[in-house]
Amino acid sequence: MSIADNLLKYKSELDSAKVELVAVSKNHPAEAVLTAYNAGQRVFGENLVQEMVEKQAQLPKDIQWHLIGHLQSNKVKYIAPFIQVIESVDSLKLLKEIDKQAAKNNRVIDCLLQVYIADEDTKFGLEYDALIELLRSEEFATCKNVRIVGLMGIATNNASEKQTQTEFQELKVLFEGIKLSFFRKDDYFKELSMGMSADYKLAIAEGSTMVRIGSSIFGKRKISTP
Repeated sequence: MSIADNLLKYKSELDSAKVELVAVSKNHPAEAVLTAYNAGQRVFGENLVQEMVEKQAQLPKDIQWHLIGHLQSNKVKYIAPFIQVIESVDSLKLLKEIDKQAAKNNRVIDCLLQVYIADEDTKFGLEYDALIELLRSEEFATCKNVRIVGLMGIATNNASEKQTQTEFQELKVLFEGIKLSFFRKDDYFKELSMGMSADYKLAIAEGSTMVRIGSSIFGKRKISTP
């Protein structure tokens, strides 16, 4: 099937569930992104800052770019002028840098706080206690150019369906608790980004509002990672 056909399949399913599709274009050329764009997709996810910046310069400016990979503080400045959502905020230090660079660009940048839910050392994210500590901190309260719109989590790779379901359930419960405690009056805190090609149906069943799907749309990766 073509990229357009793959997109149509997912968009039909996700639109009915009122879930946003983030088409993960990492390691695929700008031409593939443009094909998806011409088929109606506007939201794309990238893992690497350099790759995102290069594609953003070549592609239509109404694309909404999501940074979904681990982000180093010293690279925030390169995406601050145009990024739509940073899904992978995993420290107060990073959040403060995003706030600083957003202010320089006269912007407010939407962010998701990435929570560590997987049983894997290679995954990034805030532990539950660190998440609460960040939201309670005076430093967070001074950040005026970032807007926390929800949480993101990545389940354990190749886990059983039961384990994956449990990880998503726990993140959903945490999301509801965080909303009640810190964002009760804020309508914008509504996004729960969880689920990828292999587990997105489980994620949707457990309350995901945003799924990240790449290989099932674009096929095998075309750009080799450095």
